[in-house]
Amino acid sequence: MIKSALSVLLVLVAISSAFAAKYIPKSGKRVPQTLSRGWGDQLIWAQTYEEGLYWSRSRNKPLMVIFHLEDCPHSQALKKVFSEDNEIQKILDEDFIVLNLVYETTDKHLSPDGQYVPRLLFVDPSMTVRADVTGRYANRMYAYEPGDIKLWGSSKTLERFSIKQASSLAKVKSALKTHLF
Repeated sequence: MIKSALSVLLVLVAISSAFAAKYIPKSGKRVPQTLSRGWGDQLIWAQTYEEGLYWSRSRNKPLMVIFHLEDCPHSQALKKVFSEDNEIQKILDEDFIVLNLVYETTDKHLSPDGQYVPRLLFVDPSMTVRADVTGRYANRMYAYEPGDIKLWGSSKTLERFSIKQASSLAKVKSALKTHLF
């Protein structure tokens, strides 16, 4: 009886130790992809606003901050289009630091016209919030809809729309090239 109990205990210990080991990829420890919250699992997301600012400055890339709520239908619709657009995901991966927040920060510069969701703001590597990069709405200047995101990746769009409605990502990229390089 004691031998069988010890055998069962030994098997349980062996099984639990096998499940306890975590896989670490050869390239090293990765940032948990849960930070994407569905906005793009292949992107590397900053965990906090402060970390995003640090990465932005050290890598000389602008920071894109997405304010959203998990239960907001407008946020969910924007997230769906945003995460499924491979061209936008590629631009963000190569040229931006990205952060998505489901809470407000204490930095008042990140809510220049109020606190609403979804809201996208850009911060350049000099840690200046780019208030000039706006969407198409006068009452919610940093709000975007799913249809707006499709305009971001197309260079032809820049020719068809006014400067105010032009691609926000392209505006940030060109402003950085003009002012920093």
